[in-house]
Amino acid sequence: MAQWEKILVAVDEGETTLRALRYTARMAAAMGDVSICLLHVYPEPPPDFYVNGGQLADYQAAKEKRAEMIFAQGERILFEAGIRPARVQRLVHLAAGRSISQVVLDVQKEGDFGTVAVGKRGVSKAEEFLFGSISNALARHSNRFTTWVVG
Repeated sequence: MAQWEKILVAVDEGETTLRALRYTARMAAAMGDVSICLLHVYPEPPPDFYVNGGQLADYQAAKEKRAEMIFAQGERILFEAGIRPARVQRLVHLAAGRSISQVVLDVQKEGDFGTVAVGKRGVSKAEEFLFGSISNALARHSNRFTTWVVG
């Protein structure tokens, strides 16, 4: 059984991520001694990336640099709510051969997180059909953990 006091927050650059972080901060502050992991997952480079001379290491470095800015913003929200810095960790993953939602689910399972928080992206039905919805995938597969989908 997943550990309820471990919260995984999937973060990106969207406004709903900020809302999910604020919600998580309020809940975590009320819950007491919880640990929070901020997870940023980025997709593989587009197919023409390598054709145009791109290097995977450069792509990853750029994505990880962007993740650092996202983490800094998220940590500010958590720390202002009274979450101790020692209780927050960061993870960055490349979704190599997997969907972003599958990476989130894999990290949840590996880390035994009892709660996964995510912002609900405003995707169209066509985008959801083509690319899937992270929040929908989490809701469908959350049979051993709680999912907070914040809109």
